[in-house]
Amino acid sequence: MCQLLGMNCNVPTDIVFSFTGFATRGGRTDEHVDGWGIAFFEGAGVRHFVDYEAAIASPVAELIKRWPIKSKNVIAHIRKATQGRVALENCHPFVRELWGRYWVFAHNGDLKDFSPQLTGAFRRVGTTDSELAFCYLLQELRKRFGDTPPALPDLTAAMRELTAGIASHGTFNMMLSDGTALFAHCSTQLHYIVRQHPFSTAELSDEDLSVDFSKVTTPNDRVAVIVTSPLTSNERWIPFASGELKVFVDGAPLAL
Repeated sequence: MCQLLGMNCNVPTDIVFSFTGFATRGGRTDEHVDGWGIAFFEGAGVRHFVDYEAAIASPVAELIKRWPIKSKNVIAHIRKATQGRVALENCHPFVRELWGRYWVFAHNGDLKDFSPQLTGAFRRVGTTDSELAFCYLLQELRKRFGDTPPALPDLTAAMRELTAGIASHGTFNMMLSDGTALFAHCSTQLHYIVRQHPFSTAELSDEDLSVDFSKVTTPNDRVAVIVTSPLTSNERWIPFASGELKVFVDGAPLAL
């Protein structure tokens, strides 16, 4: 299956360190070679990069490793195809507009007998179950709340119900963000870490690379990183429970 990477922060932060280790799993230390993608929120806009080449061989991935784009919410994905051919339109993350803002979504898993009817503005471009699930999520949120975006507690309650329903069709590890919060749902495997003062040195598991975060941060910075499998070998990553939905805001999970 695929792998997911997300970052949620209280100040704009670059994801170069984490993405460098994550991209290595796209063909060198793991077998996720059927494309990759990443999306960065910047104000009301989104920088969105996808490629059907393996992340380890993609010139675009090399650009992202060397370009410290700063964002408060980032979602990345490396693909091992289960549904849908290897093609650009099937690369995650996917982007759509709802309530006058962009939403970014990525999925790891395989959904069986999942064929909801899409009746509104949200339609698939590619052929993945993942994009279908994304369109269905937005369609159902629009049905429930109309043209007015709900308060975060109401949105969270709706997301918990909808993700549980989709997960009943198979594996549904997913990340979704509108640039203000990052939702992460776990069926089988997700981990997270919150880095904050006092910062220390982190060492990647998939690359011979480390960074002393105390030298590149301020005492007020806080960064949550969410990933399928832990990226570093010397930090304590917290596993999600199966069926758990977490919401990250300003670099920390909310108490739900």
